[in-house]
Amino acid sequence: IPYAFSEAQRLWMVFVMHLTVIGWLYSIGSLLAVLQNAAFRKLRTEYAFENSVKRLHTPFYLVCGYGDTGSILVKALAQEGIKAVVLDCNEDRINELELNDFIRSPLGLSGDAAKPAVLAMAGISHPYCKGVIALTDSDQTNLMVALSARLLNPQIRVLVRAESAEMAANVRSFGQNEVIDPFETFAERLALAIHSPGLYTLFNWLNAIPHEIIQEPLFPRRGLWILCGYGRFGKALHRHLQVAGIQLQILDIDVATAQAPAGSLEGAGTEAATLQSAGLAQAVGIIAGTNNDANNLSILLTAQELKPSIFTVARQNQRDNGIIFDRANFNLLMKRGDVVAHKIFALLRTPLINDFLQAIYAKDNDWANQLISRIVGVTNEEVPYLWEIRIGKARVPALYKAITNQRKVTLQDLLRNPRERARPLPVIPLLLKRQGHLLLLPQGDEVLKMSDRLLMCASYAVSRDMEWATQNDN
Repeated sequence: IPYAFSEAQRLWMVFVMHLTVIGWLYSIGSLLAVLQNAAFRKLRTEYAFENSVKRLHTPFYLVCGYGDTGSILVKALAQEGIKAVVLDCNEDRINELELNDFIRSPLGLSGDAAKPAVLAMAGISHPYCKGVIALTDSDQTNLMVALSARLLNPQIRVLVRAESAEMAANVRSFGQNEVIDPFETFAERLALAIHSPGLYTLFNWLNAIPHEIIQEPLFPRRGLWILCGYGRFGKALHRHLQVAGIQLQILDIDVATAQAPAGSLEGAGTEAATLQSAGLAQAVGIIAGTNNDANNLSILLTAQELKPSIFTVARQNQRDNGIIFDRANFNLLMKRGDVVAHKIFALLRTPLINDFLQAIYAKDNDWANQLISRIVGVTNEEVPYLWEIRIGKARVPALYKAITNQRKVTLQDLLRNPRERARPLPVIPLLLKRQGHLLLLPQGDEVLKMSDRLLMCASYAVSRDMEWATQNDN
């Protein structure tokens, strides 16, 4: 400055400079308040999520609901290298998703899947979206997800969890939606376990999540069974067990309201006297199928004290109660999340698994036991690993090239060890699908043709060896 300040001017200038500090503090405080504002953070999160979804250039599934079922399914998809985009209205669940260390990290957003705008943000119309999986606790929300998928992207696959016959019929009434009812699925499997334990074991192993430990086979006996609880689960069990010819005694706390069949007894089943009047002494099995976990535990613990040899089946409703249900060591445990997740994952991995299971349903127990013995011989302590080989240029270039060069390639050639061609790989070809026709357990001399689809069964390490062989010209 051309002239030095006087003492009074300096004092005034210092005072003015200190006044600006108040303005700066106010500005900084306002900025921090905006950054911490819940609405602003939500907007910023949604913006970042939407951009991340738009940048996806690999196939993914949109999973609506990250509860028991969703968490199991997303983890299984990640292990298979499949991307998932997750929606859940509970922010704590999305935080849990982001904290998990997945092999292939999913994207997650806290939002209402019943709102089409949220589904659009999550990529329901994205060209790489392979399917939508509705797994929320609300049947109405799952229905809305299916309707939105039908209108926003009619070509994608839709799998819906439905826990009532009315909702299942509603969802199936439009499009090609696949509906999974945990009660119907479990009831069908229990009837199969009593009628044909070998087939039941096969179904369990082939529907399992990869790398799960093999469970010991179950051998529930025919005879009188006691069913406690005649709600949605009880009705499904009664229907399937009746078809299988299983004698059933039903107990319900309100027989009239539940519309239980004639001969049903009134009572919760938690008292020893009620169980004894239901014929516990003659029964071979008991099912605690109410919607109350405490009652289910009480029923089965009482039954075990009265008759330790009885076969026990428990329905677990709340995820948090898992530790005490596991400690109870019941013979069979019905967890809705596990049932639905295993069924959906089997459908997503390859449709050939479903084709194979439908084809073997009519087989007898001896046939199933023979196949189980073969599977045990090619696997370790984990459930068998299943994968599909589709003969085409993109997936198996070396095999495709050999067939197009008019070479006679047999199934036995495919089963050879890539390191020692004289030694076969420990693998079982379960199914060959050719132009819509199914061939169970094809033999090694079967000549392979273009567009054949093979369902293979072995350990995970063997699947990698075979993948290498089909892509290596040598």
